[in-house]
Amino acid sequence: MPSKCYLFLLDGLGDRAHASLGHRTPLQAADTPFLDELAARGAQGLYHAGRVGQPLPSENAHYAIFGRATDFPGRGALEALGAGAAMAPGDVAVLAHLASVRAAGGALVLDADEGEPLEADEAEIAALYAALDAVADESDGVATAGISDRGGGGGGDDGGDGVRIRVHRTRGRFAVLVLSGRVSPHVTDTGVMVPGLTIPDVLPWAADATNPAAVATADALRAFLRRAHRALEAHPVNAARRAASGGGHGRRDDPAPLNFLVTQRAGRLTRVPSLRASCGLRCLSASSGPLFRGMAAHLGMTHVAAPRSGDVRRDYAATIRLALERAGDHDLLHIHTKAPDEAAHARSPEAKRDVIAALDRAMAEAAGPLLDDPEALIVVASDHSTPSSGRLIHGGEPVPLLFYGQGVRRDAAASFDEIAAATGALGAMRGEEMLLLILNFLDRAKLGGIMDTPQDQPYFPGDAAPFTA
Repeated sequence: MPSKCYLFLLDGLGDRAHASLGHRTPLQAADTPFLDELAARGAQGLYHAGRVGQPLPSENAHYAIFGRATDFPGRGALEALGAGAAMAPGDVAVLAHLASVRAAGGALVLDADEGEPLEADEAEIAALYAALDAVADESDGVATAGISDRGGGGGGDDGGDGVRIRVHRTRGRFAVLVLSGRVSPHVTDTGVMVPGLTIPDVLPWAADATNPAAVATADALRAFLRRAHRALEAHPVNAARRAASGGGHGRRDDPAPLNFLVTQRAGRLTRVPSLRASCGLRCLSASSGPLFRGMAAHLGMTHVAAPRSGDVRRDYAATIRLALERAGDHDLLHIHTKAPDEAAHARSPEAKRDVIAALDRAMAEAAGPLLDDPEALIVVASDHSTPSSGRLIHGGEPVPLLFYGQGVRRDAAASFDEIAAATGALGAMRGEEMLLLILNFLDRAKLGGIMDTPQDQPYFPGDAAPFTA
């Protein structure tokens, strides 16, 4: 029977049907002989980490996959942890990135949040973030509970509730803000992601409307973002970008001013049991980016940095090999690639189709020997669907899920895709059920009602205290 699970996580793999692909999804249209062979020798089903129709971000979906949905600390906190930003207990971290806005009727409207208008070289972005660091230093402790910047005012005594904001740049236009003091993660986002929409105000969540920490956090962040916008708007880098576009950016390739810092997904780190404690498996994540480094650190997984050269096939083959080299010390290997998700965000079904075909070749090249390994349980999964057309960032459709290994039922599906998966023997699965089925096929699932340890866990045998004579 299998003793080790290889979880090939193809981020954003699911998609919609596209007329340009003959009303097929990119996965259906892709040339995937390796995945199809796995499908013919294993079982498929459809999976959703939450509720069907509910679009989930990768981070929430991953915590559900690992059976830890209720332990999710917020993406801002995970990226701060993964990026090495210093965080004290109680600090709040918020995702941030440079975007372009314009004034309209006294409000700010998002003009551009991705693509060619925001392309900038390292020197430009570094200069803008240096200005933001200066704003953070000047703003230190100014906005406090009871001192609101909503009306453009400010001032007053600190009152002991000062909020400190630090800027930690992570990559390109992106950063995390670390808020210290009497702070709360329960504040709204300023990121709307769709050009033409008004930037929302920073407010406490409805349930925290009278929570002093949430009020202080919203006031401090609002004040900082207003100062940041003024500094960015007047910065020489943005003056030069406006001049290069003739004072505007009506064409797609005209440079837009990077004049606002969008914020979203505030979070706070919490102490949680490791995956070894909660599911009984020694886990490794071969993945890239601060989000997955942070997730691995938070959940007690070994992390291996996946290469990011831009060559999809070569990068994923190398990622697989890095994971396999460390397989001896681990029971569950999470082998991740962001490539399908990124191709979908480019709004090209054809590009996503080709990326999926490249990943199939990488898996055949690097993971082929696992097909004849009786100790290997192969799981091919995705965290969510990412549509290659339309306005949604992620989609709410379920994604295909495949299990292959000794003892896994063989169904009649002969190809790996969203439609074939709907006919498979695994049926429809949700949330932590993927992890439970992994434990089942590793012969580690616990019979319901058994309590060999004080904490009810899904695996057996548990780490039980020995009975002494």
